[in-house]
Amino acid sequence: IIFIDEIDAVGRHRGAGLGGGNDEREQTLNQLLVEMDGFEANEGVIIIAATNRPDVLDPALLRPGRFDRQIVVPNPDVVGREKILRVHVRKVPLAPDVDLKVIARGTPGFSGADLMNLVNEAALLAARRGKRIVTMREFEDAKDKVMMGAERRTLVMTDDEKRLTAYHEAGHAVVALNVPATDPVHKATIIPRGRALGMVMQLPERDKLSMSYEQMTSRLAIMMGGRIAEEMIFGKEKVTSGAQSDIEQATRLARMMVTKWGFSPELGTVAYGENQDEVFLGMSMGRQQNISEATSQKIDSEVRRLVEDGLNDARRILTEKQHELEALARGLLEYETLSGEEIRNLLDGQPPVRDSGDTVTPSRGSAVPTTRPGRPRESDGELVPQPQN
Repeated sequence: IIFIDEIDAVGRHRGAGLGGGNDEREQTLNQLLVEMDGFEANEGVIIIAATNRPDVLDPALLRPGRFDRQIVVPNPDVVGREKILRVHVRKVPLAPDVDLKVIARGTPGFSGADLMNLVNEAALLAARRGKRIVTMREFEDAKDKVMMGAERRTLVMTDDEKRLTAYHEAGHAVVALNVPATDPVHKATIIPRGRALGMVMQLPERDKLSMSYEQMTSRLAIMMGGRIAEEMIFGKEKVTSGAQSDIEQATRLARMMVTKWGFSPELGTVAYGENQDEVFLGMSMGRQQNISEATSQKIDSEVRRLVEDGLNDARRILTEKQHELEALARGLLEYETLSGEEIRNLLDGQPPVRDSGDTVTPSRGSAVPTTRPGRPRESDGELVPQPQN
């Protein structure tokens, strides 16, 4: 069995670009095709190859008799994620409260490598906190770090910036709770993470295979919620550049709705767009455009219409629910991070209950691994994790 990883390094489309047909890569590909042509006495040889760019492979490689069977390996579903997690936690001492089913449900779209990274992050967090076993809290914090970026608690924000960030994120969260179709709000925070000063995280309840028009328009309204909240509370002159990422995402989604998914009555169910392939990867030497100037202007106006509709929806929701916006922003300023359940309770008038961290975890001998076989039982109690703040 011969396994070739990253087959696109030598199996890329021939004749693409300026190099002509005489470079070393094409000679390697030609020799590979000759060896796989089926006329030689190579019945006992099986060739397997892997790539994450099947679109740029030479068609001659994929003909029957060569690589004639293609196996697509997608990201795992919820059952697959749970099994992958079980493999990676074999050598990690877990607390009794760790439920891998819950972790698998809360990590849609994660690949096997992402899940391994999640387990490693959780183990590192437990070690930093002086614990000998990994609890569910470490897994939750590790998941937030992997999905939203590492916390930057050292970043000094002024009170005005904190207040503005709190209203911005509260705007996203309130709109997300009041649009017709979207994923549940998982967490809202005004602690800077990655490159963002704050974040509202939504998690799908199950693996998503497609997206409806209602979900897309709801998504556009949620993205605009932060900008509208800033405008309503602080006035147009005080609106900041914090919505840059929201505007980029909304524009990208609206453009896809118009040009790829046929959600514009003005343009119909036709796919529009330039040749987006990289030069030298496909057959073409340059870029060609297959839409007219008039159509291009229509696309721009339709994209703007969809984004403006999202803006108006967000303004309507936040005007109706301004008391919720105020309550949630105050809650974020006080608690900095709120889970989805805490947000819903807060809007119902029940403030979150936070323990001070003084409680000692009850002793549970069964959850603690012994470090060597001949160790007496009575000393096992020393390994019970003690929270350290």
